[in-house]
Amino acid sequence: MKDLTIDRADVYTVGPDTERYTWAHDMSEQFMPNAILRLRTRGGLEGVAGAVMITSHQFDLSVAETLKYLLPEVIGRSPLEREALWHQLKTLNTPQVPQALSLIDIALWDLAAKHAGLPLYQFLGGARHKVRSYASTPLLESREHYVEFVGTLKEEGFRAVKYHCWCDPERDIPMVAAVHEAYGGQMDFMLDVEQRYTRAQAFRAVRQLAPYDLTWFEAPLPDVDLDGYRQLREKSTIPIIPAGNSILDLSVMAEAIKLGCWSALRVDATIAGGITPTRKIMSLAEANGMTCELQCWGYTLTQAANLHLMLAYRNCDFFEQPTPYPAFEYGALDVIRTDKEGFVHAPAGPGLGIGIDWPAIEKATLMTYAVGSR
Repeated sequence: MKDLTIDRADVYTVGPDTERYTWAHDMSEQFMPNAILRLRTRGGLEGVAGAVMITSHQFDLSVAETLKYLLPEVIGRSPLEREALWHQLKTLNTPQVPQALSLIDIALWDLAAKHAGLPLYQFLGGARHKVRSYASTPLLESREHYVEFVGTLKEEGFRAVKYHCWCDPERDIPMVAAVHEAYGGQMDFMLDVEQRYTRAQAFRAVRQLAPYDLTWFEAPLPDVDLDGYRQLREKSTIPIIPAGNSILDLSVMAEAIKLGCWSALRVDATIAGGITPTRKIMSLAEANGMTCELQCWGYTLTQAANLHLMLAYRNCDFFEQPTPYPAFEYGALDVIRTDKEGFVHAPAGPGLGIGIDWPAIEKATLMTYAVGSR
């Protein structure tokens, strides 16, 4: 049996020169550094994980700096101790930087699944081999551009689209109406306004959006405005879900469910602390008759971690496919794309199943360091 003792960790903050996008009229173009963790064992296995760090100006060192503090606790340990390590590491940094925990936890799961010789989704449970996908758009110039872009996505095979938009109801709702007029009944649509509406705007919006049969209305209010969400759901015929980046604690999520705030839960395994806590969040949703609509917005490693979870279990209806593709595929030898029937499929290899172009990663690396010896 191969020695699973972890003896080295490499951290890369990668800033490729790719297209930059935004999701609101008052948001600048977003620079997307990718934090990548590479864990290696004495027996020769490698586990990887990636988490996008979105910033307007320069790369954020908080994740990399926190990893520098946490990774010595991982050296000398085994990926078969994932639960123990997650609880131990969770107590070691205040305030917490959940993405740092996420990277370690996902890389440990990648290692464990590779040791078992299984794709991660089968190692976790293997509920299915494919899941429906929706195209997640950037902010476009006009409602006409949205109509045109949705037409292109439909031709590519997409059967669902989520709009990122101006986050101004005076512009957003006419755009939704225009796309509905062109493609209503042919595709599913979601609207994401990035927590930027006021309560008054959100209350008006759910009335005005009612005729357009949205699959869900995402992040109309800040996630922490639980009373606002409770009131909004009482007024809405459209399913309401949060952004999923702020409330990551199980007990707070349970309270939000009790209050009737959301129609589904929403998190990203690369933000919420990894595979270990996200499984528990999905179980909480299932216990309350809800789905947990995982985010997948980010580079291929981020997409893969969340895809394996939604294939391992059944209570997630959609994979979020960032579009256009190229900006999100940098450094990946295996990419995840929607097929002509509107589905994405499990990567074929063991673990996350994503091969990494390490020369490309190193070329775009802004900062790197290693922990351990080799």
